[in-house]
Amino acid sequence: MSKSILPKQVDGHPLSPRETLPTMYDLPSEEIGESGVPDEFHVIQPQLLKETFQPSKYKSEEIFIGIDINFYFDVRHQAWYKRPDWFAVLGVPRLYDGIDTRSSYVIWQEGISPTVVIEFLSKSTEKEDLGKTNREEYNAPTKWQVYETILRIPYYIIFDRITNKIQAFRLEGDSYISFLPNNEQCYEIPSLEMSLGLWQGKYQEVDRLWLRWFNKEGCLIATPLEKETQEKQLALESAEKERQIAERERQIAEKERQIAERECKEKENLAKELEILTAKLKAMGIDPTKL
Repeated sequence: MSKSILPKQVDGHPLSPRETLPTMYDLPSEEIGESGVPDEFHVIQPQLLKETFQPSKYKSEEIFIGIDINFYFDVRHQAWYKRPDWFAVLGVPRLYDGIDTRSSYVIWQEGISPTVVIEFLSKSTEKEDLGKTNREEYNAPTKWQVYETILRIPYYIIFDRITNKIQAFRLEGDSYISFLPNNEQCYEIPSLEMSLGLWQGKYQEVDRLWLRWFNKEGCLIATPLEKETQEKQLALESAEKERQIAERERQIAEKERQIAERECKEKENLAKELEILTAKLKAMGIDPTKL
């Protein structure tokens, strides 16, 4: 049974919702009997999305990314929740109240809905992910209804890892409409100044087609490991360039040394020849200084 939402009062004055309503500590992330994460893909793919999600207008401490955690959305029904595979909220502290990691996301505590939600399609959730299930009386609203109508999340993306197909929806008016990728085959999200698309490559030792974030120019946003690798490569290239420059300078210095040495020997030879010639002239009774 859910707790009463009527605020407690002190001296006749109601306390704020943060003091009276359940927080993430009261609303757990796991429910008894839940199967948990279904497969390794659902562990690896969200991490790649998290590592490459870098909106230019927000610092990392101003972004919360939820991966397979409960999202509580209705203060009137505090036990109702959805569990997106991946979602991003902008403008909230990275940590709960700036001090703790979250075990759930409670909308009436946080006050800000996600900007984008991503679901990874599976047979067990396909109909619900695609909005093909109907709400049963007295039950919680469907996932689609929560995203589209209740929270009005601007972007909803569905990825099928089997077919590698992306289905993208954006909120226009009161409804989601499907939209297509741009010329770079990336789905542009203007409010983030980013795009979402597919990339063939190796991530965590798995080589496949991955869903990942691109910048507004359509270029890949590097993961921390990729950045480290790039920096190491740049450092190696820089060191090689410096080595080549140093080698060229050494070669130039060596040539200059050789030239100076030849000039010095030539001067010595000329001086010896002059000395011999002077001696011969003197032997002949000729004063070289008067020639």
